[in-house]
Amino acid sequence: MLEHSGDALPLTHLNHISLVCRSVKRSLDFYQHFLGFIPVKRPGSFDFDGAWLFNYGVGIHLLQSENPNGMPEKTEINPKDDHISFQCESMAVVENKLKEAGIPYLRRRVEEEDGGTRISVDQLFFHDPDGFMIEICNCDNLRVIPLPAQPLASRNPAS
Repeated sequence: MLEHSGDALPLTHLNHISLVCRSVKRSLDFYQHFLGFIPVKRPGSFDFDGAWLFNYGVGIHLLQSENPNGMPEKTEINPKDDHISFQCESMAVVENKLKEAGIPYLRRRVEEEDGGTRISVDQLFFHDPDGFMIEICNCDNLRVIPLPAQPLASRNPAS
């Protein structure tokens, strides 16, 4: 694990992401049956519709939109859009499942030189039922290399 700087918050890991849905039922089905998340108990004191799921060390909280018809439609698969990424064991299996399910996707490859070795990372991007971008990759092929620390005064918050 990488060390955090003395000024950073004392975080330990990602707990969950929250996604606003047109239909919690439809999104629950997608995340449960297609991505393998498991529904878990949600606090009964919530006075709004939603569902909690967990797997792969991360939670997903689905929240029912108050205006489902007013949610924007996303059709373009843009790898530079907001997304969550999952590491996988077999890109071929994932791609076949996307094809079988009729889910449109975009394939990308990132190539990098690392100490004289050419490293390739394959990526598959697709949308959940509400247009939220999901990436499946073999990103563990890339080493995580910390950059040198910068003094606080030289950091540019606008970048």
